Parts: sequence; structure tokens; C-alpha cells
Amino acid sequence: MPPLLLAFGLGLISALALPPVHAVPVLLLAIPGLIRLVAAAPNWRRAAWLAFAWGWGHSLAGIYWVTHAILTDVEHYWWLVPLAAPALAIPLALFVIPPALVARALPPGWRRLAGFAGAWVLAELARGVLFTGFPWNLIGTVWAFAALPVQAAALIGVHGLSLVTILLAGLPLLPGWRPWAVGAAVLALFAGFGAWRLAQPQPEAPGVQVALVQGNITQEVKWRPEERLPNFRRYLELTAEAARAASPDLPLAVIWPETASPFLLAQDPEARRLAAEALTPNARLLGGTVRAVWDTGGALRELYNSLAVLDSAGEVQAVYDKGHLVPFGEYMPLAGLIPIRMVTGGMDFSAGPGPVTLSPPGLPPFGALICYEVIFPGAVTPTPRPAWLVNITNDGWFGISAGPWQHLAAARLRAVEEGLPLARAAQTGISALFDARGERLLMLPLDVKGVVAGPLPGALPPTPFARFGLALPLSLALLAVALGVLRGRGTAAVFC
Repeated sequence: MPPLLLAFGLGLISALALPPVHAVPVLLLAIPGLIRLVAAAPNWRRAAWLAFAWGWGHSLAGIYWVTHAILTDVEHYWWLVPLAAPALAIPLALFVIPPALVARALPPGWRRLAGFAGAWVLAELARGVLFTGFPWNLIGTVWAFAALPVQAAALIGVHGLSLVTILLAGLPLLPGWRPWAVGAAVLALFAGFGAWRLAQPQPEAPGVQVALVQGNITQEVKWRPEERLPNFRRYLELTAEAARAASPDLPLAVIWPETASPFLLAQDPEARRLAAEALTPNARLLGGTVRAVWDTGGALRELYNSLAVLDSAGEVQAVYDKGHLVPFGEYMPLAGLIPIRMVTGGMDFSAGPGPVTLSPPGLPPFGALICYEVIFPGAVTPTPRPAWLVNITNDGWFGISAGPWQHLAAARLRAVEEGLPLARAAQTGISALFDARGERLLMLPLDVKGVVAGPLPGALPPTPFARFGLALPLSLALLAVALGVLRGRGTAAVFC
């Protein structure tokens, strides 16, 4: 088989380790295969192309679901269907090249593996920052299904899990049985730490009820003018159902997904009145909505993707405007050069100031995260530290696919990393409530209309990752690279 095709195939296979499949053992084939291919390449240019082919296959299989977003308006964007996922996979594939070239520059054995693993994590960290950042499907998320190993994210974050994952996946490159014994010991250590952490007493709950409302309204019909009022009434009915079932003696937080309200909830008096009628006196609505700003002449000046907090009188108690916008989805980069707006007639969203702690009366202070803001490790908890996190999203763009499961895995990891409970409401699913150790307490699956409710769990003290953030995995990655080059042949070999 041609090496480029083999590299591409290994990349495709490696994506089976990602959510929702979690076939982690495939990495024992895919990662050593990549390293062997680049090490055997005749020159660094060929090695770079092999790494790109592997990364393209990995990313293409991991984000295939973005095509579904185009299918929601296939009449206008049919021409993008065969291009969207392959095009997005190209810049993601580029991040595989630096660690591959580092591996090629180092001698075989543990130094090559350590250098590759450290450089892989450095590339992941860079991917979370460059070009506005897209830390989706970090390799450490392969453990999001396992309650015990995932607890290590409280210490070293998902990037630290990525480092350990690559080191374990590379064991077939090392001779003898001792590396396997060390790998088994590492897994046992992680499992032991996870079991100990899960066995600790639960933190004191704040005495608040949470209701997650999932309207299950598909993206294709969400904004049709004739469907807006029926869609709104669906959310009102589910909210009233949750309010009736809740204890009247405890505060209730009813959470709607991203842009669930088809009206400007924070600015439309009639919409607020209808929402208030569905609430009981102790209830608060945390609803996803669009917020508009007009100039003095009445012309629309700015749009925000927002979360509004309403009390039972329909008064706005707090508003959060999304700060980290999705390029090409919520705004058009290089809009003056790319004339997409001429086709769509759309208007870019404006970015809010970033994470803030909202403290509406009657509820514990919380940090709001809209859509993919939850995928950024070390950037989800504002100051002062909230008592819980709220993630609202509209994964209806991605249908019944791996995308919502991958998004859910990222949310779970943020709860573990920060030691904070996280409530997640999604338009078509998956809605869930996680405790401060990432244990799932409530869930509404994909393609289901409904509401689930339960008590809000308590917060843990700040974890080591919450205190030090990305500095911890960054330090570990740099240490791994340093161990790799220790007594190695130097980086000059990469250019031979």
C-alpha cells in the first residue's frame, strides 16, 4: 500500500478512539504506525506529507458531522457538502506535522516517544489558541467514557491526559515487557486515584433545583416565521411542567438551550410576560436568546448570542453575551475579502466581553458558556469563581451524529477539571447535569423532547488544574520534549 494512503487510513482508524465510539486500543496501531512511517521517510518533506495525510484522515473522520449543518440549507449551500469537512480538516491536520518531525529527529526508543508525545501536546495547546482556537477532539477526550481515568483531569487537565494517552499508545514501539508493565502501572495509578476521588464525600448541595428543557426542534424549522410561536410555546409548556413538578420551597433554575427563544427574550415585553406565566415564584429562567442593539436612528447595529436570566415577574436579572464566537458560523473572518455576506444577506454577531460570573437573586452564582465556549480547557471559569457552570448549546445543527457526543465529552471534562457542577441544555440533545467530579446525574438523549430535573450538586474546592490551568500540561509537555532530546541526536536530523 502506498505510504500516503496507509497514513491516511491509520488516521481514519485513530478517530474510532474518539467519542462516542471510544475504541481506545486502536491507538496502539495508529500512533506507532504514524511514527514508523515518518521515521522511515527519505526526507523531512516526505515525513511532513505523511503526517499531514494521517492528520487529515484523523480530523476528517472526527468532524465529518459538520456537513450536516450545510444540509439544513442544502438549497443554497449544496456546493459546500463535499467540501466542508475536508476543508476544515486541512488546518487541523497541519498540527500533526510538528510532533511528527520532532519524532523523526530523535533516536528510536523512549526518547522518540517522549519527544513526540510532548510535541503533540504542545501542538494541541497551540490549536486551542491560533486562529481563534479550535481545541475539539483533543486526544485526551478518548477517556471521557471512563469514570476512573478521567478523574486525572482534575490534576493535569485534558491535555495532560493527552500526554499520557500518546505515551501509552506508543508502547508497541518500545522493546521488551518492561514498558508494558510501566503502562499497566500508570493505568492502575489513574484508576486508583479515580476510585479514591469518587469515594470522597459529596460536597454540600446549595439547595437549588435545576430543570433542563430540551425542545427537540430541528434546525431546518427553527427559524421559519410560521413556526416561531409554536416553538416558543413548546418551551413554555415544558417550563410550566418542570415548575409544577418542582418543590415550592426551593429555588428552581429552568435552563433553555442556545437561542431557544425565537424572540428577543430580554427585550420583548410580551415574550417576557409569557415566560413569566410559566414560572413559579421561586423559579428563574436561564434562556438562550438573541440580543439586539439599535442606534439612535432605529437601525440595527449589533447582534449578540446571549443568555438572559428572568424572574417570575418577567424582569431581566442578568444577561451574558457570548464572547468566543464561531468563525464562519457566527461571524465571517476577512469579511471584506470573502463576499459570503453578499450571498446570505446575514449579519455578524458581535462578541461579548468574555467569561463573567452572574449572580441573579435567588440562585448561586454561575458561569455561563454558550455553545463551543465549553471546549476550551482552562478558559471556562470566570473570576470570582462561580458555584456552577451553565452550558447552553444548539447541537441541532449536527443532527444524529458524533458531534453532540463529542461536545458532551468536552463539557464533562470541564466539570472534572474545574471541580464544578455543570448543567447543559441542548436544543435537540444531549442535555445533561454533571456533578463536580463529572458524574452524569441527569440526561436527555438525542432527538427527544422533554425536561429532566433534579437537585444542583455542590462545588468542590478548586482542583490543581483550576488553580494553575494550562501551565500544568504545558510544563509536562516541555519536560517530555526535554527528555526526548536528552542525549539525542538533535533536531538537525529532521532536515536530512
